[in-house]
Amino acid sequence: MLIPVILSGGAGTRLWPVSREGYPKPFMKLADGETLIQKTYARAAAIAIGGQILTVTNRDYYFMSKDEFERAGIGKSHAGTYLLEPMGRNTAPAIALAALSIAESHGRDTLMLILAADHLIQDQKAFAKAVDQATYLAKKKLLVTFGIVPTSPETGFGYIEADIKLGDGHKVRRFVEKPTLDKAHEYLAAGNFLWNSGMFCFEAGTILDALAQHAAEVAEASRRCWSELQDPSSWPSHFAEIPSESFAQVPDVSIDYAVMEHAKNVAVIPGVFGWSDIGSWTAISELTAADSENNRSTGDAVFVDTTNTYVQSDNRLVATVGLDNLIIVDTPDAVLVASADRVQDVKQVVSHLKRLDHEAYKLHRTVARPWGTYTVLEEGGNFKIKRIEVRPGRKLSLQMHHHRSEHWVVVSGIAKVTNGDIEILIRANESTYIPSGHRHRLENPGLIDLVMIEVQSGEYLGEDDIVRFDDHYGRAMAEA
Repeated sequence: MLIPVILSGGAGTRLWPVSREGYPKPFMKLADGETLIQKTYARAAAIAIGGQILTVTNRDYYFMSKDEFERAGIGKSHAGTYLLEPMGRNTAPAIALAALSIAESHGRDTLMLILAADHLIQDQKAFAKAVDQATYLAKKKLLVTFGIVPTSPETGFGYIEADIKLGDGHKVRRFVEKPTLDKAHEYLAAGNFLWNSGMFCFEAGTILDALAQHAAEVAEASRRCWSELQDPSSWPSHFAEIPSESFAQVPDVSIDYAVMEHAKNVAVIPGVFGWSDIGSWTAISELTAADSENNRSTGDAVFVDTTNTYVQSDNRLVATVGLDNLIIVDTPDAVLVASADRVQDVKQVVSHLKRLDHEAYKLHRTVARPWGTYTVLEEGGNFKIKRIEVRPGRKLSLQMHHHRSEHWVVVSGIAKVTNGDIEILIRANESTYIPSGHRHRLENPGLIDLVMIEVQSGEYLGEDDIVRFDDHYGRAMAEA
């Protein structure tokens, strides 16, 4: 078997305001309408042997990940399983727990292909060939990584120095941290340095043995954590939640630091398959064609006497006059204007917003929920207006609010509404009223999305004014 393991944990702070803590980089839609994780699932499905794909992600992203798996159109041929982290602990714990689950379910000689959820690979055929080369070496008990043949003296990536030939790959001489520009020029000229992609291939038993040898504390803590997990025989149709207390004891360390930099049995496969880690707005801009003045846009933009500028706007026209070398990203509740030379510093904006406890570091105006989405259209002192979209077959919790009443108006689809002891169906252009203190639930029994407008009125309209009596998704009581 070859089981792709998708690591989906990064917040992508350099891609704010589109990527946010509650809606991180893997779920960003590119110009073609697909998300990065959706593309990763499709890529993994084309390579998987045995029909299984394992995702390691935060428990808050489970439902979004599952939805993207379904949108990738691979659900009939592949089973999606999920290891849900209560917190981020870096790549070594994630890979350790994935290896433990795979070794127990399928055997220690099962091949694992470690992929990041937020990378872009444009040449699937070349990537599949590189994976074939990697599996050949992995079956010889080697820890195989993928190195990207550099095209420029990049200072934003770590490097791998390749040594003697090993089949279609090379033995790894050393891993190098992100270099200075002068060093990056040296590496490019040397010809045997590759960008470190953060993708790997090895047998489950090989990486577990390497962890035990080079990162004993990670290995032991991960085994203790795994012993507390639910019985993996319930997979592949179910997820497993990693226990918080024991997972917090696993060292927060990358697989590079924990194992790859110390092990002697490490090989690298050089790759030329259109790889990008989409690590900045510059990388995003390069996915679109430039005009004669090297301006690029996603969405509606007008450039007047403007050069070397990128504009992204989903909802309205953005016009520029007399500008050069800027990145402009417009979202419904936040706008980024940055020098193209300073795109790596966008993460400082997120840090500043966190210090201020400003909601824009975490949430968009449109917020994803297990049942669909809600969008805040307008709000004032004693009212809030939302657009609510519920996917077919989904339902909100049975709940009650102490401080607000709600008017619901159906725009399209059919709503099944529980209001106190009454259960009714509401169709387009019909409405109902939910008084404060009433138990209520909203469901979509139809085959198309339910879209409705909710008008809240009351003395307090916070999302934490909720008493949940029953919830299909097992969410915490304070969650909206």
